[in-house]
Amino acid sequence: MSLPNPAELLPQMADALTRHLNQRQISQPRFIGIRTGGVWVAQALLEALGRQDALGILDVSFYRDDFTQNGLHPQVQPSELPFEIEGQHLVLIDDVLMSGRTIRAALNELFDYGRPASVTLVCLLDLNARELPISPDVVGATLSLTADQRVKLTGPTPLTLDFQTLAH
Repeated sequence: MSLPNPAELLPQMADALTRHLNQRQISQPRFIGIRTGGVWVAQALLEALGRQDALGILDVSFYRDDFTQNGLHPQVQPSELPFEIEGQHLVLIDDVLMSGRTIRAALNELFDYGRPASVTLVCLLDLNARELPISPDVVGATLSLTADQRVKLTGPTPLTLDFQTLAH
């Protein structure tokens, strides 16, 4: 199985997101990327949309439910939200949706800042391995991997996807 090229997925995602926002009559969305891969995808998506909106950056490390098991990643940085959350229509962007736990953590953090009017979830890849009932509104591609496979996004330019195999 070969991985899709993000450069080919992004224009399709931009079109799908535009349709989604138009259908919901959302004219002033606020864009938020989940650090790190989600921020890269968000930047590329904003470029594909021809938008120069301020980009919020979310670091969900402290909100993850596996924080006590895995400890804190040494690269943790504070979230940067250059706009209000309360009452806003948010577009939350991540690179790879797997279990859904990162998105759950992101939603928990966002609600600590206020109650958004809506949250649209955009993911470059959906790995069809959810443990929580979370599904993207816009997705670049859906893949099913074996239990020992993972996908890693590298970037920010160019964005590339690579397979990784977990050690047994």
